[in-house]
Amino acid sequence: MTFLDNLALLAGRILIAVLLLPSGVKKLLDLGGTTGYMTRMGVPAPEAMAVVAGVAETALPILLILGVVPRITAVLTGGFILVATLTAHRFWEITEAGPAMMQQIQFLKNLGLIGGTMFYFVAGAGRYAVGARK
Repeated sequence: MTFLDNLALLAGRILIAVLLLPSGVKKLLDLGGTTGYMTRMGVPAPEAMAVVAGVAETALPILLILGVVPRITAVLTGGFILVATLTAHRFWEITEAGPAMMQQIQFLKNLGLIGGTMFYFVAGAGRYAVGARK
C-alpha cells in the first residue's frame, strides 16, 4: 500500500469518527434527554438503550481513530448505524414533505456511512494505526 493509500484510510476512519463521536458524548452527558427521545421513538428498554447507544457511539469512533481490530470495529459500527438508521430516520412514516425529506437525507447519508464501514472491513486500518505492521 502506498503512502497515499494509508493516508486515505486514516482520513476515512477519522471522518466517520467525527460524525459519530460528538453524538455519542452528547448522549452520555444527557442520558435523560436520550432516554426521552428513545421513549418517543418506541425503543424498548429506553433507559438501557440510551446507555448502550451512548457507549457505542463513543467507543466505536475511538476504535476507528486508533485503527484497532478493524474488521470487528467495521461490523459493529456498520451494525450500530443500521439499527440507528432504521429506528430514528423512518422518513416513510412522515407525512409533511419538509421533515420527510430531511429524514430521507439522514437515512441515505447513513447508508453511505455503512458503505464506508464495508470498505474499512475489506481494506483494514492501513499503516497509520495502533499496532500496524511497519
